[in-house]
Amino acid sequence: QVQLVESGGGLVQAGDSLRLSCAASGLTFGTYNIAWFRQAPGKDREFVAAIKWNGGRTANADSVKGRFTISRDNAKKTVYLQMNSLKPEDTAVYYCAADQWKWGSQIGDYWGQGTQVTVSS
Repeated sequence: QVQLVESGGGLVQAGDSLRLSCAASGLTFGTYNIAWFRQAPGKDREFVAAIKWNGGRTANADSVKGRFTISRDNAKKTVYLQMNSLKPEDTAVYYCAADQWKWGSQIGDYWGQGTQVTVSS
C-alpha cells in the first residue's frame, strides 16, 4: 500500500521559513517523480514544485521561484520543500504527489493527505 505522509506545516509570520517533508512508503521511491501542490480555501489546487526521481531536475511555479526549494533524500524516502520568505498568500494545504512517468503539474498517481501552512501578516 502506497503512503505519502506530509509533515512540517504550521502557523508562522510573514517572512518566516518552514520546511515541509513528504515521507513515502510502499513504492520504489527512487523511481518516482515527486511534486508539491497547494490548495487555498476557495481556490483550485496549484502546482508548486517538482523533482525528478534522481534529483537531477527540478521545476518551480513562478509564484515561489527564489523562495521555495524542493529536494529529496532517496535513502530516507523523503522529499522536502524548504519555504523561505513566506507570504500570507502562501497560506494553503500543501500536498505531495508521486508519479513514475509524468512530470511537473501532471504528477498525480499517488497523493498524501496534506499539511496546513498558515502565514499571518
